[in-house]
Amino acid sequence: MSAPSPDSARSALEALRLEISKAVVGQDAAVTGLVVALLCRGHVLLEGVPGVAKTLLVRTLAATLELETKRLQFTPDLMPSDVTGSLIYDARTAEFSFQPGPVFTNLLLADEINRTPPKTQASLLEAMEERQVSVDGTPRALPDPFLVAATQNPIEYEGTYPLPEAQLDRFLLKLNLPLPSRDDEVNVLTRHAEGFDPRNLDSVGVSAVAGPAELEAARKAVAETSVAPEVMGYVVDICRATRDSPSFMLGVSPRGATALLASARAWAWLTGRDYVTPDDVKSFALPTLRHRVQLRPEAEMEGVTADSVINSILAHVPVPR
Repeated sequence: MSAPSPDSARSALEALRLEISKAVVGQDAAVTGLVVALLCRGHVLLEGVPGVAKTLLVRTLAATLELETKRLQFTPDLMPSDVTGSLIYDARTAEFSFQPGPVFTNLLLADEINRTPPKTQASLLEAMEERQVSVDGTPRALPDPFLVAATQNPIEYEGTYPLPEAQLDRFLLKLNLPLPSRDDEVNVLTRHAEGFDPRNLDSVGVSAVAGPAELEAARKAVAETSVAPEVMGYVVDICRATRDSPSFMLGVSPRGATALLASARAWAWLTGRDYVTPDDVKSFALPTLRHRVQLRPEAEMEGVTADSVINSILAHVPVPR
């Protein structure tokens, strides 16, 4: 069977929106972000209050792409081995065998990642960066594709362990899932009144519209999307401006600049172009950079947000023509 063409791969990924909308209402930006992350081999931090369909979104995405998904609830007593797996002693053979943990999947939903201690949070670092886990000194490769979609609640901080900057930097995107509009919320209630069961995606006819083959063809096409030197300079100027901003005590690192370039490239290809424009960079500046900066306390007290500062930077950095 021949590999899908770039055009057919793009069409299949575009069909994801319609398919996911059968189960998830009003989260188009998050759907786009998750697809971009898959194309870039990146990971996503989903932030939103409980009940905005974070779990349902990841499950539906996995179903439409024929990918395996697992959900791991992060709690204060979760151990690193509960994430990565461990060696189990078999009394019959008198040998140790490896029992894979939930991280051995395509889409890992790391629910409320900031509720588990740093040691367990760090167990995900190697998996996210190296796409492998080491248990008892033996590295074990994770499946491909592999994406961590970690969630956190923006309003409850008591008893949580905020992710350190080093780990936040490992996430390609931070996507904010807002509360739905009135019309969208009425739509949600109407679906539930008509018998929609979020635990049974088959009930609303969600089916696979793409798969690993389309994803791989899309990744190759994204890698061939051209970037003019002026656009690369524009990405660098935006990131350097965050380091010079008086509102930030921590600006975007060079890794953040490469992440912004990667996400802009994927978005350019998804929208049907084989080259990146400054508008592509602007489109993904907020989700790619908002978690890689740190506000000064005095700016935070004045009500300044990372998004507002980044928007101001985008308004002032000269755009290449």
